[in-house]
Amino acid sequence: MKLFKTLSVAAMAIALVATSITGSTASAASSLKGKIVVNGSSALLPLTLQAANEFKKLNPKVKISASAAGSITGPQSVRKGIADIGAVDWDASQDVPGFKKFDGQVAHKVAVIPFAAVVNKNVTADNLTTKQLQDIFSGKVKNWKDVGGEDADIIVVNRAFGSGTRVNFQMKALQGTDFISKGDNYKEVKSSGDMKTAVETTPNAIGYMDLVYVTSKMKAVKINNIAPTEANVINGTYKVWGYGYYMTKGEPDGAVKAFIEYIQSSKFQNGSLKKLKFIPISAIK
Repeated sequence: MKLFKTLSVAAMAIALVATSITGSTASAASSLKGKIVVNGSSALLPLTLQAANEFKKLNPKVKISASAAGSITGPQSVRKGIADIGAVDWDASQDVPGFKKFDGQVAHKVAVIPFAAVVNKNVTADNLTTKQLQDIFSGKVKNWKDVGGEDADIIVVNRAFGSGTRVNFQMKALQGTDFISKGDNYKEVKSSGDMKTAVETTPNAIGYMDLVYVTSKMKAVKINNIAPTEANVINGTYKVWGYGYYMTKGEPDGAVKAFIEYIQSSKFQNGSLKKLKFIPISAIK
């Protein structure tokens, strides 16, 4: 009986210590406070929303709001002080064609983003060369029959100026060739979501977006016989991709720093990020 009491007391003591440790860990994990405002890239919005959902479960005292009006609005919002994080599809701390750098902002890589040329599901063409893409998006070629499709007028859907997806597609898929900007066969949309809707619902349409937005109601075409897949980005054969960045005013701290570190963590990079069809930053050597 005495032995049983001794063991019981010891067990209770161990349980109390374990509870104390667990409680202390849980308390430490949930003690982070703050409000994080993210604005910018619509290509990165699905990643931001997923990460925010997971991060808030671990840190319930942190509030996160996210919106997407195009990449350029990200660093602009950070500069104006209305956002803590600017989501951008290029490194906005450096000059890129069409945009000057944002002085004082720090770029944090959060994802590799594959971009694809996409067509409405009624389009039969499924492989386009760089030259054909240049001719289509510049308005030189206006009928699908001229690039291996059926006899039908091509409807070009473009992103508005300031889109990071547009910057990447123009630089890497079109090799700098200018877009057409008007005409009966031209549409312009503001976000990746708007691009998805336009391509899905417009017969004979062609546009471009990151892979996370591609659906069964459209087709991602091969470029120079190379499909826009994770494997082809990693092995270097598919060139139309870019890094996604979070821009901050100087080095971040507190909840903002912890949120960025969570997105950059191996757990998120190799888990939810991959499920969303982004590629972990560590995969590109």
